[in-house]
Amino acid sequence: MARAEVVLFDLDGTLVDSAPDLAGAANDLRIARGLAPLPYERLRPMVGTGARGMVGAAFGLAPGDEGFEPLRDAFLARYAERLLQATCVFEHVEPVLAALDGAGLRWGIVTNKAMRYAEPVVRGLALQARAAALIAGDTTPHAKPHPEPLWEAARRLGVAPERCVYVGDDHRDIVAGRAAGMHTLAAGWGYLGCGEPIHAWGADAVLEEPFALLNWLDLA
Repeated sequence: MARAEVVLFDLDGTLVDSAPDLAGAANDLRIARGLAPLPYERLRPMVGTGARGMVGAAFGLAPGDEGFEPLRDAFLARYAERLLQATCVFEHVEPVLAALDGAGLRWGIVTNKAMRYAEPVVRGLALQARAAALIAGDTTPHAKPHPEPLWEAARRLGVAPERCVYVGDDHRDIVAGRAAGMHTLAAGWGYLGCGEPIHAWGADAVLEEPFALLNWLDLA
């Protein structure tokens, strides 16, 4: 028997590989300001931290620093122009979603990405009709690592949090999932950030590759 009635996924770095477009937007800004583009490998780990992390990686600025907000706004505007230029569902995630669909196991998306970016990406990748819920970073008054977005997903799906599993590639995903009372699985194929190593996050399990989710759910 499956350990969960619903599987909830983070979006960037878990379901979809959006790093090429997010890193590309950051490098577009650098080039426009006369700076050399940064190696993709340097920018990819920071994708999960959103505009804050991308501006930090590309320009060395943090919220509160002079010049941060204009660069953040410019980054978001540039990213909006290239949302789906190279973004795609991770190659080995798509068969896992097909297996969940085939097993009749509902799945949804809980992301910190604002809905004005998340919804076009989900729709453009033909995930909208398949996902049972889409909770964005501005759907509730709180974003992850607060548990409220996960609770909102559970409410909308009419399932108790303890019957959900949350899969994410960032430490805050695991913090949010645990606080929500859900099972938590760390996506080892994701962006992972530059903080604590993935095995120190406290997830119920670390999935080295997407198919391992089916094993965890006893669907393989």
